[in-house]
Amino acid sequence: MRAIVLLCLLHAAFGQDNRFSWIGPSESVPQQAPVQSQVCVTDQASCGCCLMQKQLGRLEKFFNMSINTLKDELVSSKMILNNMRGSRSAFSVALNNNSAMAFYGPFSSDSIIKYKHIFINLGDGYNVETGVFTVPRSGVYSLSVTIYSSARVTLSNCVTLQVNSENVAEAIERNGQDLEDSTSVVVAVQLNAGDRLSVKLLQGCSLSDDINHYNTFTGFLLYASD
Repeated sequence: MRAIVLLCLLHAAFGQDNRFSWIGPSESVPQQAPVQSQVCVTDQASCGCCLMQKQLGRLEKFFNMSINTLKDELVSSKMILNNMRGSRSAFSVALNNNSAMAFYGPFSSDSIIKYKHIFINLGDGYNVETGVFTVPRSGVYSLSVTIYSSARVTLSNCVTLQVNSENVAEAIERNGQDLEDSTSVVVAVQLNAGDRLSVKLLQGCSLSDDINHYNTFTGFLLYASD
């Protein structure tokens, strides 16, 4: 291999057909470049250069193909990453954050609970003013509700988890044998983008909460389906 490279260099250095005059080199006469197969016939020393050029051409082609493959994989990875970022949706809220116990209800009719303390609202799907979470992306969501009440006027806590005003699950505790009641419900449901989630306090029921956050409403996207 070293001999071939040396031959190529010698050929490049001394194989030029330059014409000189007393006043310096004259313009060379343009000549048609010989075909590589003809060069190998007429000049055996150049045959090694031809083979090297072919090999370099193959390497260059393979390199370009590898670069294009890496570019495609990079674009695909960026799309997947952006898709994952776009899929992030999670919220967790509590009834309040009061230092002293505060009571919510009872009301004369069913009412949507407006959770005022936000632990996380990734994607801004939960509206603290309305108590409604609007689904940003279709998929399977995990939802959970925990309720608590202590004796005041009545000891009865009862709520329903609703999707578009339709009942999905209930959390009801009407034991009445002690001074406090609590219960929880956890479900996984298929939701569509634009669906509205809420927790409704049923007529005649009440909740109580403070900085310990006994009443919570939580939901997050398990995986997208669109």
